[in-house]
Amino acid sequence: ILLEATSGSAGVQALAIGIGVNLIAHPETSVMEPGALPAVSLLSETGLRVSPAAFLSALAPAYARWEAVFSAQGFGPLREAWLAHAARIGEPIRARTGKDTHHGVFETIDSSGNLILMTATGRLAIPAAEVFF
Repeated sequence: ILLEATSGSAGVQALAIGIGVNLIAHPETSVMEPGALPAVSLLSETGLRVSPAAFLSALAPAYARWEAVFSAQGFGPLREAWLAHAARIGEPIRARTGKDTHHGVFETIDSSGNLILMTATGRLAIPAAEVFF
């Protein structure tokens, strides 16, 4: 998931959310980061060949439903749904930001969407990172 925000004097003004889905092929990885999962495609994992248009036709209504929930009720319901499906809660993970790598136990995401890690030095809120199991 890629996020890009624009902000001004009133805080965040816009948020662009991007995802990537390998439908037919996936990049080959000869050298992988420790803890990284290999790239896959929908075709290689399921045997289903789905066109970009068909995938978008399925994705867009689901996204629109969650966008409506967010607009009407805020982040809380999205956070709860995300946590209900999150992997590795309560387990050790590694979170790499642009300049630092943090090791700790994945506790939750907070009401602002920060990843919360319990590290050797205490709880740490991380707004954005690459996460490795």
